[in-house]
Amino acid sequence: MPGMMVDSFGRVVTGLRIALTPRCNLNCIYCHHEGEAKPNGEISDEMVVSVARAAAALSVRSLKFTGGEPLLRHGLAGLIAQMPQELDISLTTNGIFLAEQARPLAEAGLDRVNVSLDSLRPEVYRAITGGGEGDLEKVLAGIDAAKAAGLAPIKLNVVVLKENEAEIDDMIDFCREKGLILQLIELLDLCHRGISGDIDAIERRLAGQAERVRMREMHRRKKYFLDGAEVEVVRPMDNTEFCANCTRLRVTSDGKIKPCLLRSDNLVEIGTCDCEKIMGLLQEANARREPYFGKDRLHEGRSTIIAPIIK
Repeated sequence: MPGMMVDSFGRVVTGLRIALTPRCNLNCIYCHHEGEAKPNGEISDEMVVSVARAAAALSVRSLKFTGGEPLLRHGLAGLIAQMPQELDISLTTNGIFLAEQARPLAEAGLDRVNVSLDSLRPEVYRAITGGGEGDLEKVLAGIDAAKAAGLAPIKLNVVVLKENEAEIDDMIDFCREKGLILQLIELLDLCHRGISGDIDAIERRLAGQAERVRMREMHRRKKYFLDGAEVEVVRPMDNTEFCANCTRLRVTSDGKIKPCLLRSDNLVEIGTCDCEKIMGLLQEANARREPYFGKDRLHEGRSTIIAPIIK
């Protein structure tokens, strides 16, 4: 189909994630670093703009900035202001610096944010984020600032762990009160570290309490509606439907196109800021896409990481 990226499995690429930096001010116990093992350098503003324009020309319509922590990127508002108008621009952040940056980012063209917040209890939050700069009050202030700046919808990303599974009801109440969408994310614990919470039990409880349930086309996610609260459950582990409905490509913080979060053996080096050449490289990366979890493709000796999958 001209102007679109469709892989050999019939999956259309509509979204792109660009990791702006490998740097982060937290050290969360589950972090996957966007599937980057040893990033070499940091992608330039010029390359980010060229990649975004190339993707837009290939009918990509959503762009998410990630990291590391993207709010550590110098001049982020100026970079966002250069993005193609047809793209929906979002970013995922730990929220520590969001209070100061929410309004200038919104004015530059940022549409919405995902905020990672795995506990509402200060001591649990510090334990999950590795202590250090983890400050729950700053994250809560950042959420309020994002709302005031008109960044919507705001999604709260919660990786379900043993440390926080007892807080899920509190998280639902918090999101209902603040007008946020709660995303409960299954941990991909491929090395069986035993830190995952019981997401099966949580989802059974949600199903029993929900007034209605809707299936999102994106990865076949279920969304539960509970008395004014919206809760999405993201289940990537051994999930063939999750992979069969994948619509995204990734760009690493050192300028490589990554067709799958869970693989590092099929990367495409960008190495140019020429928009037309990048269009060809995106199409090449798309041709390398295939479902990681599939009937005939489970663990075919490919490199894996321990990771949650975060939209």
